[in-house]
Amino acid sequence: MKGQFSPRLIAFELTGRCNLQCKHCRASAAKEMDPDELNTLEVKNVIDNIALFFKPILILTGGEPLLREDIFEIVEHATKKGLRVVLGTNGTLLNNKVAEKLTKAGVKRVSISIDCAFAEDHDEFRGVEGAYNDSLKGINACKKAGLEFQINTTVTRHNFHDLKKINSQTKELGAAAHHIFLLVPTGRGKGIAEEEISPNKYESVLNWMYDVKDDGVNMKATCAPHFVRIFHKRSKADGIKLAHKKKGMHAMMGGCMGGTTFAFISRKGDVDPCGYLPLHAGNIRQKPFNEIWESGNLFLNLRNRDELKGKCGVCEYKIICGGCRARAYAKYNDYMDEEPYCVYTPPKLTGNES
Repeated sequence: MKGQFSPRLIAFELTGRCNLQCKHCRASAAKEMDPDELNTLEVKNVIDNIALFFKPILILTGGEPLLREDIFEIVEHATKKGLRVVLGTNGTLLNNKVAEKLTKAGVKRVSISIDCAFAEDHDEFRGVEGAYNDSLKGINACKKAGLEFQINTTVTRHNFHDLKKINSQTKELGAAAHHIFLLVPTGRGKGIAEEEISPNKYESVLNWMYDVKDDGVNMKATCAPHFVRIFHKRSKADGIKLAHKKKGMHAMMGGCMGGTTFAFISRKGDVDPCGYLPLHAGNIRQKPFNEIWESGNLFLNLRNRDELKGKCGVCEYKIICGGCRARAYAKYNDYMDEEPYCVYTPPKLTGNES
């Protein structure tokens, strides 16, 4: 399996600092800087190694990456190395000057989080009064600078009924995409695990995404690999023929990207399958990223979907879906166990195989 997989996306957590106090924060971000954060030279060395072996989209994230004084230097360095650089931000620190500098340094897109349709609800979820209006100001700054942006929304019981309105607002704002995140209870998110929507509501959100996928803004489900199952089943029912690449297992793999086409590098240099699965394949302070990616046992296990357990292990969609490995770990303490928020029952378990 070694050598068959290349990362298409790498998220690089540059800092744990943040100016907000979001209830669901994966990073448990704080106002103070972590003294063990990678310095500028270390970050550049990681980027150099990545660019030497791979050409992924590089997502610079945090915390709030705009709190790093060297952010523009890092962006420019990665751009010069031939990587497509995007920035994950809460949007509140974006202004005309910052947006222009990001554009000049080479950022191709920023993602800005809007989790509620109304300012007071968003501010309460994000922990800071005025966060919603400041994010909208950041969006306007991006538009003025000609910097492409997308909206990210984390779905909880709190905002489930507002998704359609948020999606309409996304279109009105002129976003390039609307990415829907299904809550995974990690970091501060463990404290609001009760905010997770039910599996049936989860399924309804993904079906709604299928219904509006061609309605003016690009939609993407994150931490929701069974959208691939829904997409395939409903496309088939609608008479839509899907093209399949025939270049081996890697080309067919979809759904959960952790360890197959996606990696997460923490502010301390740990290399994980994703930011929601707190297990390390290695650390770039001890071993180069390319070696960790190619030979880390954690990644090798995740690429072998024949080892999935429970109903995921017998599901006909396990290659193109795979279930959320982070959610399985959070529920069962076993990242190869079945996806706990999937309502689908494979035919092998019902005896209805055709």
